[in-house]
Amino acid sequence: MPAIRARLPTAERQATDFGRTLAEQGVTLRRARTTTLQINVGKVCNQACHHCHVEAGPQRTETMSRAIAERVVALLAASPAVTTLDITGGAPELNPEFRWLVDQARALGRHVIDRCNLTILFEPAMADLAAFLADREVEVIASLPCYSEGNVDEQRGHGVFDKSIAALRQLNALGYGTGTRTLNLVYNPNGAFLPPAQAALEATYKDELARNFGVTFDHLFTITNLPIARYADYLDARGKYDAYMSLLVSHLNLATVPGLMCRSLVSIGWDGQVYDCDFNQMLDLPLAAARTIFELDSLELDDQPIATGSHCFGCTAGSGSSCGGSLT
Repeated sequence: MPAIRARLPTAERQATDFGRTLAEQGVTLRRARTTTLQINVGKVCNQACHHCHVEAGPQRTETMSRAIAERVVALLAASPAVTTLDITGGAPELNPEFRWLVDQARALGRHVIDRCNLTILFEPAMADLAAFLADREVEVIASLPCYSEGNVDEQRGHGVFDKSIAALRQLNALGYGTGTRTLNLVYNPNGAFLPPAQAALEATYKDELARNFGVTFDHLFTITNLPIARYADYLDARGKYDAYMSLLVSHLNLATVPGLMCRSLVSIGWDGQVYDCDFNQMLDLPLAAARTIFELDSLELDDQPIATGSHCFGCTAGSGSSCGGSLT
């Protein structure tokens, strides 16, 4: 079945689908200087969204330990070119080491990003979370797949939109999205199609959220849903997996390749394993240079090969896609 194929890719299939396509076009994909360390601190989440490639949810138990977190900080300290620590999950804030990691990274002078689902601000023991983030000047990248209640609740669960708006207002009150602290939003398509043009959609989001809810933010990032894990199941259940893959392949844009996040980002899993990106992490496609963080002395991995697969067509389709939005 297509979903099984996406979950359990063979090395041969991974090399053939995307890597051979680039080679045929005379394009080489290798790592550049690492500037961002992204860590997935666990799969525990207060939500269970159907597009989630991490397959996170309230019943998951995987979480990064203090020992792994300490090694992450040591690698960050040994890698001065890495200027940003990008923390994701699950809901990363539910990891017991989240605040310690933020403080350690800020003490090293690194910029910190929290990938926040917004509703986490209203979970037990999170009453001071927004203030904590503001005090440490943490950039918040918040998921909000639409500016309307129906689309958000369909994708993320009943009542999520209202909580998200309340969370955004709370962040605005602390200076986020108002010119003082950085608040960016993320859009994921609510169906088997590519995101629209990022700049135009950002303008619509800003107008709708300001006019209807008094909410402001800095930028909108459009991210293509990759056909892996839970989203592959979603596509397969609707008989759309093959059509979606064809859509991605047919919209290959070679101009996106230089900006692919796998060239300048290293992804570390909750268990300390190392990958070229968060998507490769979910497919267990390890970094060429090392399998775990204990095999690395630093994150200087210039010119190393990058593990690729059919899912990579998602990052290169249309305007491209990365953790920072479109690429062209």
